Amino acid sequence: MSDTSRLSPATIAAQAAGAIDVQTGGVVPALPMATTYLRDATYQPLRPDNIYLRDQSDIVRVAEKILAQLEGAKETLLFPSGMAALAAAFRTVPNGGRVLVQSQIYWGTTKWIRDFCTRRDIEVREVEASDTVAFTETCASFKPTLALIETPSNPWLRLVDIQAAADGVHAVGGLLVVDSTAATPVLQQPLRHGADIVMHSATKGINGHSDVLAGVLATNNVTGRVWEDIKIDRHDAGAVIGPFEAWLLVRGMRTLPLRVREMSSNAAKLAAFLQDHPKIETVLYPGLASHNGHELAQTQMTGGFGSLLSCVIKGGAEAALTVVSKLAIFHRATSLGGVESLVEHRHTIEPHTGIPEGLLRLSVGIESIDDLRNDLAQALDT
Repeated sequence: MSDTSRLSPATIAAQAAGAIDVQTGGVVPALPMATTYLRDATYQPLRPDNIYLRDQSDIVRVAEKILAQLEGAKETLLFPSGMAALAAAFRTVPNGGRVLVQSQIYWGTTKWIRDFCTRRDIEVREVEASDTVAFTETCASFKPTLALIETPSNPWLRLVDIQAAADGVHAVGGLLVVDSTAATPVLQQPLRHGADIVMHSATKGINGHSDVLAGVLATNNVTGRVWEDIKIDRHDAGAVIGPFEAWLLVRGMRTLPLRVREMSSNAAKLAAFLQDHPKIETVLYPGLASHNGHELAQTQMTGGFGSLLSCVIKGGAEAALTVVSKLAIFHRATSLGGVESLVEHRHTIEPHTGIPEGLLRLSVGIESIDDLRNDLAQALDT
């Protein structure tokens, strides 16, 4: 592909950013499984960029190239999980540093950061980042080395103004990391709004088939010290993704824009249906005009509002669990972004984080919207 900047995400994804199997002429990229590579008679590598597997894999490079083009990034790095990617970014913060973290985001992120910062003598502060004034004021007084936001957030579906957050962090010399997992690169490109690094759990919507663990970091500041430290740490610590997982990820990404479009459409229709149901207390979805972040979502997200939504069932935990038990199409499982629809009672998973007892998190898939709506209706009306 000669000029990828003029290609749409659908074309980039479907064509795997131009990758083919050069050796056979196949239209599908090859899956090289070797962990080490040959040297010639003088002990020079046959290919200088392939000496030992770790971060030297052609299929991993293909996946990273696709992600870079979709994200509008100069470079991306793949990791064996989303948390491994996040940890790589946070390990660049020196002992005695300061990190600012959005409150009430994915609990696994919050827990790991708290534990990590305690071990490393790093001061951590949490703030409701969807409150732009509070976030900016905290940046000014706290002066974080690194700040993390998650937008849309999981499971509260709160929206954060990425550009305003970036301005606040940059004003005090810090870096902004954005977890954009729920949006995927199809719906949101945080680098264009001032973010320094974008993180995804590629396990979720980017792969979309619930069969790969992967994480990704993306940046446009490829010459910065932090990015170089991340690359060195990934190589030396071996926080790499295997070739087979990378190949599956490439396969999954070839339908990413198509999947995201259908899932977002389904989620928007279900959110509207649930909003009008008498047994629903509230619906959290940025595509609804009633959502506090709707106007921001319209300017910051393009092409839809994602597949993730939450709703609060009237009657608390007992009523919510009754609804969950009656669902026939929605799988009772933890994750999001897959082609199959999932439901999770978050209070069962994290009862200590302030999650409403009646909150259900729905990851909406690509099934028939009529079947999904009917499944919710029968579970609510039973």
